[in-house]
Amino acid sequence: MKRVIIVGAGTGGSALLELLNETDQLEIVAITDVDSQADGLRKAAEFSVPTGTDWKDWLDDSIDIIFEATGDEQVFRELQNGTSQNVVVVPGTIAYVFSTLLEEKNALLSEKIEQAHNQDLILNSIHDGMIVIGSDNLVTFINQSGEKILHTTKEQVIHRPVKEVIPLSRLPELLVTKEKEVNKELTLASGKKILTTRIPMVDAEGNTIGAYAIFKDITEAVALAEELTDIKEVTTLLEAIIQSSEEAISVVDENGTGLMINPAYTKITGLTEPQIIGKPATADISEGESMHMQVLRTGEPVRGVQMKVGPKERDVLVNVAPIIVDGVIKGSVGVLHDVSEIYQLNEELSKAKQLIRNLKASYTFADLVGESEALQLVIDQAKIAANTSVTVLLRGESGTGKELLAHAIHQESERRSEKFIRLNCATMSHSLIEEELFGLNGEEGKKGYFEDSHNGTLFLDEIGELPLDVQAKLLRVLQEKEVKRTRSSEPKKIDVRVIAATNMNLEKAIANKFFREDLYYRLNKLPIQIPPLRERKEDLTELVFFLLEKLNEAYGRRVADIERTAFERLKEYDWPGNVRELENILGRAFINMDHTETVIKDHHLPALSSSVTPELNGDIEWSGFQLQEALDQYEKQILVQAFRAHNFNKTRTAKALGVSIRNLYYKLDKYGLSKNDNQN
Repeated sequence: MKRVIIVGAGTGGSALLELLNETDQLEIVAITDVDSQADGLRKAAEFSVPTGTDWKDWLDDSIDIIFEATGDEQVFRELQNGTSQNVVVVPGTIAYVFSTLLEEKNALLSEKIEQAHNQDLILNSIHDGMIVIGSDNLVTFINQSGEKILHTTKEQVIHRPVKEVIPLSRLPELLVTKEKEVNKELTLASGKKILTTRIPMVDAEGNTIGAYAIFKDITEAVALAEELTDIKEVTTLLEAIIQSSEEAISVVDENGTGLMINPAYTKITGLTEPQIIGKPATADISEGESMHMQVLRTGEPVRGVQMKVGPKERDVLVNVAPIIVDGVIKGSVGVLHDVSEIYQLNEELSKAKQLIRNLKASYTFADLVGESEALQLVIDQAKIAANTSVTVLLRGESGTGKELLAHAIHQESERRSEKFIRLNCATMSHSLIEEELFGLNGEEGKKGYFEDSHNGTLFLDEIGELPLDVQAKLLRVLQEKEVKRTRSSEPKKIDVRVIAATNMNLEKAIANKFFREDLYYRLNKLPIQIPPLRERKEDLTELVFFLLEKLNEAYGRRVADIERTAFERLKEYDWPGNVRELENILGRAFINMDHTETVIKDHHLPALSSSVTPELNGDIEWSGFQLQEALDQYEKQILVQAFRAHNFNKTRTAKALGVSIRNLYYKLDKYGLSKNDNQN
């Protein structure tokens, strides 16, 4: 705990006193003011904080921080000159900022608590049941409707495996498949039937972090549908249910004439009973075909049809089912789901993506640290590249700084005032990457990365992961300097400087038919090979101290040096993760240090070990296999073990093996393993 003195008990000092008194991290030793009647001195008595008129009376070796709250520069200088270097003297302006930030933090915290409370109120007020699980299959949330439907309580289900709560639940399967399941019927152990929609929760990196299900009790509705044989009786018995349902429901007869709507329907569409009942089924449609009439014609239900309804043209998804009595269609019932809010969220997501695309390059050649000949050659080549518009191909291992160099080339070029847009080709799904790169035509059309980068620079990281069909289209864009959106035949001229990067052996990828040779030559006009850290260890000293300065700023520390034995261990290591790994190792050393330590010692560093290499011994016998055949057999065994260990999930297996998902698919096909898995 830090010991603090506040000098100045006016408005600023009083505010600081109140704020600092609320934290357990600081102990207020005293508050002083030359005016013995200052407001802050009287307030200090309420908090049992000592007071005085001279701060020197309270200064001793245990004091850590002095807040100067008088705003008098002379007082600040006296404090600086009158205290040791171990005491942090915070000037009045910073103290004011500190006070303001603490107030804002408390306000934000209160706002977040209120938002969380409101979210709980909303989820607990909806008619449908809801249950949420984390990636470990344990229940993390259930709303009040869910408790009622499942005949349980929150205390009985939270932190329990979902299979113990709902034995037939398929939420754990969604963690693997990542595919939502809409309107599935499920019979509970109690015999109750529910209609459930299950949806996986996936983060921005494509990792499944959980799943949730929204469900409703349809036991009574199913029983009525099975037992009732007359449309009038169905109307009578279901009317009360329909009227009280929070789902928007409309019913028509066999001719498509409106029979019934409920309040939820009026709320969504804005249409009242006189405007619907006795009117044709098309009366509520502002855009699209009547699903009631389609169901009456075909006798087949429809689900998830997108439409616009009512005078406000609300976006809805429609489910319609026929009402059949003794084999004859007597009408149809439709349920509308308001999705306008979802569309609004999608629009906001698109805007967020656009903001990310518009980020400027943030690194320059000054951020490339080192005086080695190998690095200087790279910098010289990059500066030449910056003065041209030729396509650049950056090659090097992961962590060598390919993106940093791309930023620097853009910043040095004539395009520095234009956009710098980055796309990691390895993280985009193959089904979306073409649309993201080249844009989409039509009613829901949007610009692609190339159009967004017009007059600027487009950095294509992990270029080797592009699908072959997208490679072909990229080649045409580079050759013709024009782009065609997906589903469009109209080309658009563009002026984009392309910088590509990869840690893949493109020559081997060409030999294996994974990369187009013509695209390779188009990209390889100005190749720059970035050396790994193990080939420029003479830069290690400068890099270490550059990173120490960066980490000090990030951690709020004052680490100034590294002892010789610790540095020698860094020099002996081969750094397979390059500069990124070096920064990570130093960051972990910071964590292992006491806050007051300023020198990294050997015991602060974590263990440094490259990939494990088995020792040769006399037990290994050559059985006449060729070397490649033996390596293939060993690789196949490793793949089988890793695939099984990750429950046949390709994404997790690829991540564990340190290969791209595309490379994993290739190896599985090569060894005939993809035929044996039945899960994704």
